[in-house]
Amino acid sequence: MSEIKKVIIVGAGFAGLQLAQDLINNKEYEVYLIDKQNYHQFQPLMYQVATARLEPASISFPLRKVFQKAKNVRIRITEVTEVDFEKKQVSTTIGDFDYDHLVIAIGCTTNYFGNANLKDYAYPMKTIPEAIQLRNRILQTFEDALNTNNPEKLQTLLNFVIVGGGPTGVELAGALAEMKRHILPKDYPDKDFSKLTIYLLEGAAHTLNPMSEGSQKMSQKYLEELGVIVKTSTIVSDYDGTVVTLNNGEKINSKNLVWAAGVTGNCIDGFPKSCITRGNRLIVNRHNEVEGLKNVYAVGDIAYMSTPKYPNGHPQVASVALQQADLLAKNLENLSKNKPLKPYEYTDKGAMATIGKRKAVVDLPKFSFQGRLAWFTWMFIHLMLILSVKNKLLIFMNWTISYFNNDSTLRIIMKPARVKVKTKKD
Repeated sequence: MSEIKKVIIVGAGFAGLQLAQDLINNKEYEVYLIDKQNYHQFQPLMYQVATARLEPASISFPLRKVFQKAKNVRIRITEVTEVDFEKKQVSTTIGDFDYDHLVIAIGCTTNYFGNANLKDYAYPMKTIPEAIQLRNRILQTFEDALNTNNPEKLQTLLNFVIVGGGPTGVELAGALAEMKRHILPKDYPDKDFSKLTIYLLEGAAHTLNPMSEGSQKMSQKYLEELGVIVKTSTIVSDYDGTVVTLNNGEKINSKNLVWAAGVTGNCIDGFPKSCITRGNRLIVNRHNEVEGLKNVYAVGDIAYMSTPKYPNGHPQVASVALQQADLLAKNLENLSKNKPLKPYEYTDKGAMATIGKRKAVVDLPKFSFQGRLAWFTWMFIHLMLILSVKNKLLIFMNWTISYFNNDSTLRIIMKPARVKVKTKKD
């Protein structure tokens, strides 16, 4: 009987979670899944948490619940601080872990492109806590507007600037526009929110730049129909918390700037600089093995793999992460049986984005479509990707109710407690 090998997976995003699930009950491997949080978060619906359409629990899944019946998967909630490749050891805040195979699946974080002001004053939306923070900010803005009589200060408060015209920015802008149209008049009958202005700024020539020309044009058309001011070929050069400065010299007064413009890889100490490329991504071969490191792999957004079809690396989307995780699981099984490894080849199944009620765009490999059918397709695909049946039902119920009454009951400002609780040190 062969010796059981230990696989450490760092990160429980799409790639890390999928890989751990693929290795469930594999008798050849003992799996340790390490993450800073005790849950997996479904990022594509993060904007709905930020706009009070869904509760955070609807798109969050406790890791221990996911792997309750797995005999060979262990969960450890901690932060990886360093990797020692000679000792084959991972250092964390709760101790060191030895490994036979190490998989890095830590994904990416918000990229402010070196602008310290943007990092200090802009609102990111990459994690559940950040989405809750943004939700609190949006809802508090509406409350503050009630008590602001100075026209200039009021307009600064009611200007929402979203930077980044990818799916996240487009979907958030559409959701805010629908809040303005359907919810604010009912929630605040004593306040005129007609001056609430939503700007979507995109550095490229089109919104949803990687998608088809038809989807690009329709997404912008849908946004403009909802009242969003779309500015393409526009870059934010600075933001001081009140004034947004654009590369063309234009300025927009705003207290609310949401940054959805770029990502950069999360970092772990110990990796040689030779295996790190632009965007802090780890260079991997066709088997997802990190360049120059044996039995060390990277999957998902953090992995940079150059192939003939994708010479500049694959898009940082969930479908790439899931496919890489599936193949790596098969290759680890092949490795244990001394079988040849299979090279990774991405199968692009398409892309989609929703802009509002009955407004969405879908690109499939051979054709594209927009409108009502695209919107129902978007909802169906996202529901199928949700992990638990309970969460699928919760989200479906919320969407159904919102569809018929253009409303939700989730607009609660949840601020962190200020109570200090002392804990006695051991």
